[in-house]
Amino acid sequence: MTTLQQLSLYVMVFLYAGAGVNHFVNPKFYLGIMPKFFPMPNLLNQVSGIAEIILAIGLLFASTRPISAYLIIAMLIVFFAVHIPHLFQPPKMAQGKEWFLYVRIVLQFVLIYWAWVVSKY
Repeated sequence: MTTLQQLSLYVMVFLYAGAGVNHFVNPKFYLGIMPKFFPMPNLLNQVSGIAEIILAIGLLFASTRPISAYLIIAMLIVFFAVHIPHLFQPPKMAQGKEWFLYVRIVLQFVLIYWAWVVSKY
């Protein structure tokens, strides 16, 4: 693995582990963006936080890296269920900044591609 690939991998691990921990440190943020039609929002927040932490750890090992990266891709695809409804009914924190909702959708595709690239390391 090249130095650039290692850097990419470690940045991704830090990103997902940090986001996972943040689900527990700052749950109000995640609960505030979760669509109202999702059942058991507290449980879903905790499950997604745990999943992000476990998948980040899985990226560290060559034997589990591909499956962890593919599960991150699956998780990001599921997150479209959160992001797409926001285009039609923005959460309070996005009101007046609706342009960011579109940027976030594009970012999802970038993150999916990045995880796919990391799966090949």
